[in-house]
Amino acid sequence: MNEAQMLLKDKVCVIAGAASLRSIGYATAELFVEHGAKVVVTDLMMDEQVLAGIRSSIESQLKRPVEIHGLRCDVSKADDCDQLVRQVLDLHGTIDCLVNSAGIVKSTPLLDIGAQELDLMFDVNLKGAFFLCQSVLRVFVERRAGTIVNVASLAAQRGGGLVGGPHYAASKGGMLSLTRSIAREFGPMGIRANAICPAMIDTPMLDGLPADRLSGIIDAIPLKRTGTRREAAGACLFLACELSGFVTGATLDVNGGTHIH
Repeated sequence: MNEAQMLLKDKVCVIAGAASLRSIGYATAELFVEHGAKVVVTDLMMDEQVLAGIRSSIESQLKRPVEIHGLRCDVSKADDCDQLVRQVLDLHGTIDCLVNSAGIVKSTPLLDIGAQELDLMFDVNLKGAFFLCQSVLRVFVERRAGTIVNVASLAAQRGGGLVGGPHYAASKGGMLSLTRSIAREFGPMGIRANAICPAMIDTPMLDGLPADRLSGIIDAIPLKRTGTRREAAGACLFLACELSGFVTGATLDVNGGTHIH
């Protein structure tokens, strides 16, 4: 790919939830680097070894050396998110885009969900997204520019039922409302916020599904297959770049037609 084809050339992009090489966050980091972005990946599990694995994998895919930074952050803590933003500013001087893909999933039935499990789900999936958005928006407001892409889930739209329990669905539903609120409040400043709702993407979230259950779900998908991580990352790329310059407050479905509405 030559520089003229790069959709995020020299844009500083923070991607949360990218430690696993099988995650949407990692696939997004890889695609953003391919398109010329200056990427900072963050995760609770981030360390030099994890970053080295991410860098090695991206270099293997792109067949060239890449520059990528990794910073540890507990997104459930506002102070950690503020510190992350300060570190990114020290590295690159600005931030152009945030992709919120950090998250956890559990399939516990509603009546079996205890307070501790509920708190953890909301701390990571909803409060984490809120705190990261809040920290980054302070930079965007000064610049009067910036894009946010929040990775929600089909569970938010249909009330769970495939992967994740009601607390997972509720946390991702809150993320959609947060996205719309940001779009409405900060749109006049040139700041855009959108979300994607992936489903049945080939990530570790599908690992716990029995083979017959997975086969039945795939049979009901109009495209008759699971989605790739790169396809989910492609939706993030579209919403992060100027191709979607007049799109804000939107939810982009990445589900193969599982939920058409």
